[in-house]
Order: sequence, then C-alpha cells, then structure tokens
Amino acid sequence: MADEIPQNIILWFFLAVFLASLFMLGWLLWPFISIIIIACVLTGVFKPVYSFINKRVRASGASMLTCGLIFLVLFVPIFFFVGILSKEAHDLYLAAKDAVLSNQIKNLLEGSKIFERVNLVLSNFNIEFTGEEFNKAVSELAKIVGLFLYEQASSIASNVLNLLVDLFLMLLVIYFLLIDGDKLAAFIIDLSPLPEEQDEKLIQKFKDMAGAILIGNGLGGLIQGVLGGIVFMAFGLPSPFLWGVIMSLLAFLPILGIGLVFLPAAIYLFLIGRIAAGVFFIAFYLLLSGVIEYIFKPKLVGKRVKMHTLLVFFSIIGGLKLFGILGIIYGPLVVTAFLTLTDIYHSSYKSIVNPVKE
Repeated sequence: MADEIPQNIILWFFLAVFLASLFMLGWLLWPFISIIIIACVLTGVFKPVYSFINKRVRASGASMLTCGLIFLVLFVPIFFFVGILSKEAHDLYLAAKDAVLSNQIKNLLEGSKIFERVNLVLSNFNIEFTGEEFNKAVSELAKIVGLFLYEQASSIASNVLNLLVDLFLMLLVIYFLLIDGDKLAAFIIDLSPLPEEQDEKLIQKFKDMAGAILIGNGLGGLIQGVLGGIVFMAFGLPSPFLWGVIMSLLAFLPILGIGLVFLPAAIYLFLIGRIAAGVFFIAFYLLLSGVIEYIFKPKLVGKRVKMHTLLVFFSIIGGLKLFGILGIIYGPLVVTAFLTLTDIYHSSYKSIVNPVKE
C-alpha cells in the first residue's frame, strides 16, 4: 500500500510528523532553555581547560574537575556578593524614591561656584542650566538602576532552593557537554539540511561570540568593576561595591561603558570642590577603558568576532530589556546568528534567489 503513495506525499507527511515532534521537544525543554544556553556558552569557554586536564585524567574525571572549577570561579562569588549588592541597590532606590538623593543634588548645585560659572557662560547663548530638571533626571535614573539591580539580586537571594536546583542542572549539562559535546555537534550537523561547512561556520561563530562575551567582555568588565570600586572606596564615595557591579555591567556596552559612572562621579567631585580628585577620575577612566578596549580585549579575543560597535550596543540594550541580566549574552548571540546567516546567504544563495543582479 505504501508503494502506491507518491514519494512527495510521504516526504511531506514525514516532515509534518518530524516538525511536530521537534515542536514537542522544544516545548518540553523550554523551561530549561536558559540553563541549556548558559551551559553551552560556559562549555565552549571552558573546553580548553577540560582538554588540558583530559590529557592527564580520563574524560569523566576531567569533566568533573572542570565543573568544580566553574563552580568556584563563577558561582561562589555570586552567592558571596549577592547580599551586599541587594542591600546597596535597595538603599540607592530608597534614596532616589524618597527624594533624599534629589535634595542632596539640589543643595550641592545651589552651593557650587562651578555651577554658577557654567550658567554664566551659558547665559551668553541664552541658555540656563537649572538644577530642578537635572535633579529629576538623576533621581529617575537612580530609581531605575537601583530597582533593576535590587530585583535581580533579590530574585537570587529569595529563591535559593530554585537557584541551587538550576545550578545543579546547569553543571550536569556542562558535565555531559564537555564529554559528548563533539558528538552532539556532529549529530546536529548531520541532521541539518545545510552543507556541512555552513553548519560548522554557524557553530564556530557561536563559540567565538561566547568567548568574546564571557572571556573578553566578562573578564574585562570584572577588571574595570573591581578597579573602579576600589577607586570609589579610596576616595570615600558611597556604595563602592554597588558602583563596582554597575561598572562591570556597563563595561559590556561599547561607546559609553564605565564612563556612565566615572564621568558623573568626576562632575560630582568638581562640584564639591575636589578638583584634583575629579581630574584623577577622568584620567583613570580614560586610561582604564583605553587599556581594556584597545589592548586587553583584542589580545584576548582577537578579531574572530566582527560586529559593528553600534550593533553590539543595541544588541545588549535590547537583550537586557527582553531577557533581563542574561540579555548581555542572549542579545549578541541572536545578532551573531543573523549576521552569520546573512553571510551564508550572500556567499551561497543570493545568486539562486536573485540571479538577475549577479
């Protein structure tokens, strides 16, 4: 009976059943999608460590040791610092909400000679810089930043059991991906209808972007955040840990980066009369961001990941808005997929789709 059915009908029936099973599989795994994505990213980053250990220890032992290293390097600091971050972020939000921060800024501007001189210069252009709107803008920004970080930290702190379960599942996925990741990649490549070199190109681009995010941006952001927090503490500015965390996150953003914290801090120091400290903050910001962006990251990551600066900026901002803190990783990965597929289209399929322009 099956021999009498046309082959194209059999093919379409099979594709419908296959896509239905793929949809059901995706539905089944969807609650764990964040865990799986982060596990894949961390596996790609720590695979060289696993390969080095695997030369001396069998695969299961090497994978176990690598998972232990990931736990110590990434997750122990999160548990240790989340309480401090939650408290400082909450204090910042309350200060902005209760107009304490606004009143402090208003009093500071009213008593600042530099502010008067700036207004005197601007008056020649019929421009007046008032403190009221500046107060509102700074207070709103402080509320948004403080509430965002507080919600992220509180979510971690208030769901310790869920976090431990997610952490266990993530390490379990990483454990098996380190051992069988190559087999899984080969299975996906073999299943894909695309040519093998295009599948490998997609996978390699994802690996490169994951390395750029976690190794380049992550380590660079950590260095800038730690050094920035130390400088804030050394100069007696409030909440150095909170501002260090904010700078670590902002360091992912090109163009602006930690300047969004350092430059306002320098202006604050100028306004209260600490001119030398303000000049030091600007010089330190330029030196630190310059060394990280133009020396550290290129040497660490290389030129494997080519993405326009503005595109990186919007991918991270959009990722944060859609996915929360994990958007720092998801945003660039989505853009990487699009750019890689665009490159494959231009090199392999454009002449087929639009032969007239070729």
